[in-house]
Amino acid sequence: MQLATENEQHLSELSDQAGSFKETQIVEFVFLLAEKWHLDQPARYQAVELLERFMIKQVQQGCKSSRDNVRSHEQGEGSSWSSLKDQICNTFVLRLVSCVQLASKLSLHYNIVNSDTALQFLQSLKYSYTKQELLESELAILKTLHFQINVFTPLAYVELLLEVLGHNGCLLPAKPLHQMCVQLLDFSYLTRECIYNTLLEIAIENSTPSQLQVAKFLAVKEDSMLLAVGIISTSMFILEPRHWVQVVKHLSSVTGITSQSISEFSYAVLKHIVGSPAP
Repeated sequence: MQLATENEQHLSELSDQAGSFKETQIVEFVFLLAEKWHLDQPARYQAVELLERFMIKQVQQGCKSSRDNVRSHEQGEGSSWSSLKDQICNTFVLRLVSCVQLASKLSLHYNIVNSDTALQFLQSLKYSYTKQELLESELAILKTLHFQINVFTPLAYVELLLEVLGHNGCLLPAKPLHQMCVQLLDFSYLTRECIYNTLLEIAIENSTPSQLQVAKFLAVKEDSMLLAVGIISTSMFILEPRHWVQVVKHLSSVTGITSQSISEFSYAVLKHIVGSPAP
């Protein structure tokens, strides 16, 4: 399965900063912008993932440049890091808009966000960018990511797994299940920290994890396959609780993720949906 291979590769190359640019406010901004511009569901997840990958690369390159400057005594480390942070902060909204634009161009619905639309939005926020600066921003993202922008999003994993389950004879309410999965995927993006903090507490049986435990848990937070099976499992629990155990077993056999891990993920999501621990 190509998605499984891609997921494994992504996890093996994880940066220490992974997830740093998926804070609720950032994700909410992207989702609202995608909605304003009538983009389809895959585009908004694509934009979040593009922004995350680009920003991490930018920070890494900036840190390397900062270290090189210090070694050559061009400037002090403090001022170098400060100027990098200023640069990142000053261009962040522009980069976010560019990522949404790029995601729209990858969309199958061809509802492309053109430069005029993007500029109009930026001007409404009192930014005075030119069309040239907007194009340069898109090009900067493409170059930084080596033009590898068609990344698989968790929604692609969800949809593929739903197809596999259907093909394997799992009788699922296809349309309602897909709709519920998308709603829960949105929810998991917007409450990411809360859900994964709960999951970490379950894993270590402790509410105060050590720095090492948090660092090791990073791979769990970035595992798209785990997120996908957790979303499908939770959706089934809500829609068809009678068949939930059967679906969890199927998901486990297809992905190799244990039934316990899938159940724990569902518990973490449900806990934050209802706002209190399930009985």
